Order: sequence, then structure tokens, then C-alpha cells
Amino acid sequence: MTGDFRFDAKRLTVSTGTQVRWTNESEVGHTVTAYDGQIPSEAAYFASGEFDSEKAARNNVSGGLIASGEAYEHTFEVTGTYEYVCIPHESSGMTGTVVVK
Repeated sequence: MTGDFRFDAKRLTVSTGTQVRWTNESEVGHTVTAYDGQIPSEAAYFASGEFDSEKAARNNVSGGLIASGEAYEHTFEVTGTYEYVCIPHESSGMTGTVVVK
């Protein structure tokens, strides 16, 4: 995450088994929250704060915030396309995609 309201890279392609690390390089807190229904059906849900659903993450946004200089990691085990968002900055277009091949 760079700048205040964008993921860098916005779209990332990785191989199965790859661990992706999001590091907050801005001065404000951000989340990494998978959109329910926009990840492969066989894949494990992921969200900073270790929530098990998008609804749970949205109900406790502060519990998923990644502070400046902190990071969140997730290993992608299932091929497919994963769409995710920073909940507090969704209206600013802070979304991202991981494609696992």
C-alpha cells in the first residue's frame, strides 16, 4: 500500500502457494478485506484482523486496521481471481485484485 488511498500493485498475478504481504506505507490505517463472493468458492476467506467474512470485517473495521509500518500476509492456495478492498477507503476506489495461476 502506498500513497494514502491505493494498493500498489492494484492487480497482482502469483502462483499457487505464494504468500502476499501488504505493508502499510502511509500514515493512515488500512484494511485488506476480501469481497465475499468475489474469491474462488473453494478458497479460504481472508481479511486483515483474521475475520471469517466480509460482514464480520465491516462490523469491526478498527479490528482489521493495519497501522502505518505494519503488514498483513495471506497465502493463496487456490487458483482463481480474488477481489479485495480497504473498507475505510472503498469510496476512494481503494480496491485490488490477486490472480492466482
